[in-house]
Amino acid sequence: MIVGLGGAGSKLAIKAKESIDADCLLISNDQKDLSSDCSTIEISTKPILNPSVQLIRGFTNKSADEITNEISKYSTVIMMANLAGKAGSAIAPVVSHLSKEHGKNLISFAIMPFKFEKDRIFTSGVSLKRIRNDSDCTIVLDNNALLESNPDLKPDQCYDITNAAVMHVVNSLNSSSIPEETNILSTSKENDFETSLRDSLKMLYENAPPNSIKSSILYVLGGNNAPIGMLNSITNIASGVFSEDGTRIEISTSSGEESKVVMLSSIQGETRFDKYDPLGIIPQEDTLDWNEPECSFDCKLDFYQLE
Repeated sequence: MIVGLGGAGSKLAIKAKESIDADCLLISNDQKDLSSDCSTIEISTKPILNPSVQLIRGFTNKSADEITNEISKYSTVIMMANLAGKAGSAIAPVVSHLSKEHGKNLISFAIMPFKFEKDRIFTSGVSLKRIRNDSDCTIVLDNNALLESNPDLKPDQCYDITNAAVMHVVNSLNSSSIPEETNILSTSKENDFETSLRDSLKMLYENAPPNSIKSSILYVLGGNNAPIGMLNSITNIASGVFSEDGTRIEISTSSGEESKVVMLSSIQGETRFDKYDPLGIIPQEDTLDWNEPECSFDCKLDFYQLE
């Protein structure tokens, strides 16, 4: 089952459902995100007009039984969430926790915010930490790294490029062996293959140091129409950059009119996102109440609800 959370996650889930012929579940606190023939769960936050991440998460916990009932029918859950959005950041840790609790194989796609979205950095970092802990495989795509590599891009262009990269990996799930644990997804705008590879590498290194990369899959879009010498050149460039012993490189080509590279790199160790949560340096065993994601709730006391 593919589970789409919030606006962006729901759109990606609908596309992925059609692509790999999977069942689909959409979860959001906004009814507009749920207009589809997929199964849906609306997280009602009424009467709050502008709920916080923690409040949405609190209301999501009330729907835990309904979510569990949907995912219990499947052995594998593919979760898609834009952690820059309130709904994605709020709901994703709840869904990942329930999936792990019920022994599901969980593959998570997480899109991180732009750097200028300062109010979303912390909550996205906290959510990602929990998702990584619960998932068998986490695939992270950073909008900000793409923008830093291509400062001329408009936000909507960034969204189009990152969404296309996510869909390309989803389409390959049936044929590719995706590394477990944390993977960084990097790409570029349409360009010649070598330039696209260099842009993808630059985007990758915005998020993780070179010595943390243990393996990488290069998806070469339009590679079926490229000369063998060009594919060899791309492989040599990547091999030269990933000079660490034990770094494994695979190349996968596909047909199409586009000419660009999408990279999926397995990471071991810290990433940029670990710094999004200043308290992340505290070991999990020294953290109180780690098992339950942070949320707001109605404590039924004679105090105004600050939310």
